[in-house]
Amino acid sequence: MKDQSPRRVFVVDALRTPIALRRGGLARVRPEHFGAAVVRELLRRTGVAGGDLDAVFAGNAVGTGGNIARLMSLYAGVPQSVPAVTIDMQCASAAASISLAFAKIAAGQADAIVAGGMESVSLQPARIYAEGDERRGQLAATGGSYYTAQFSPDDLHEDAMLRGAERVMEQEGVTRAELDRWVLESHQRAAQAERDGVFRPWMLPLEGSPFNDTDDELARALRLADCTRDEGIKPRMRQRLLDRMPLLYGDGTLLTAANACRTNDGAAFLLLASEAFVKAHGLAPQMEVLATAATGVAPGEGPRGAQATAEKLLAREQLSWTDLAAIEFNEAFAVIDVLLERTHPEVMNCYNQHGGALAYGHPYGASGAILAIQLLAALQTAGGLGLLSIAGAGGLGEAVLFEKRDSYELL
Repeated sequence: MKDQSPRRVFVVDALRTPIALRRGGLARVRPEHFGAAVVRELLRRTGVAGGDLDAVFAGNAVGTGGNIARLMSLYAGVPQSVPAVTIDMQCASAAASISLAFAKIAAGQADAIVAGGMESVSLQPARIYAEGDERRGQLAATGGSYYTAQFSPDDLHEDAMLRGAERVMEQEGVTRAELDRWVLESHQRAAQAERDGVFRPWMLPLEGSPFNDTDDELARALRLADCTRDEGIKPRMRQRLLDRMPLLYGDGTLLTAANACRTNDGAAFLLLASEAFVKAHGLAPQMEVLATAATGVAPGEGPRGAQATAEKLLAREQLSWTDLAAIEFNEAFAVIDVLLERTHPEVMNCYNQHGGALAYGHPYGASGAILAIQLLAALQTAGGLGLLSIAGAGGLGEAVLFEKRDSYELL
């Protein structure tokens, strides 16, 4: 029998595409193609052969269905013998992929897994309910077609997540001024990060194909790409612009196109490996994965999922918020920032230090892995503990705890 004690799990490296606007620089490239570009380059720069992987886990929320992770893995040149799994936890899909990879490696069932996710809202297909499904009649105006799946038994609205954010803001008495401050903060921090080249070490620009093999199907597909920077950041975002934003649900409400993030195209992946794999391949880990957690909240109050999951993870690990050197929440809505600031103002100096999704955008299936890269950047100087947490549609949340050190002692 093998040793049953949990094994250490490391982040060997991480990589992402720039985050593109809907109908932006990745709009004509399928997500399995730009996702494959990231995976191929991640393996190349770590020196790990695709055949040494035990699996590829990829989050995807609004793609064409089927096992898109397998398709992406094959385009990336990963051998057919390596299994691939698509994970759909909506916004939390990539974080769930990382959590599953962590669990497999810690349990001794794998040694090296690529985990993350990819999304293209530009190429999001419409779907249609079957003839025998009563929801087809409820959506008679669209002939039964829809873009957003149903997440709650009592809500078929395609804007259920937006309604949930508005509901939480009303319940908590959030003000427009609180929301606006976080919108401005997010764009300002992101703009500074871009000027400083903070994410350059973990970004794969796609201006045409980065691969030279003209006979390569992936290289040909990537010729349509024209995305070299994060496209959503607005360095000139000002209060007067926020004041002119129309309210999405009319007078007396708060939600606008500024305090709700955009939906975007992009991919991000991490290479996770066991201590034995890292040592055997002479790799230098960038972070260690310590723990993960998932939880559920009321489906109609989705923005609460991020903080609820973070609280669960910290309680389980007997940690306090002030033990953390960096915190990354996916700010799908500014109300997520406001709620954390109200309850834990003492840690806001280490929260979303380089801006968040209000500026960069939110490619659903990739966002959890993007947050991991945000943590990598935030922990580069001082190291310490970093936590990411992300709310998912339907009232879900996924959180991951990392540690960054100058060096790691390997057995």
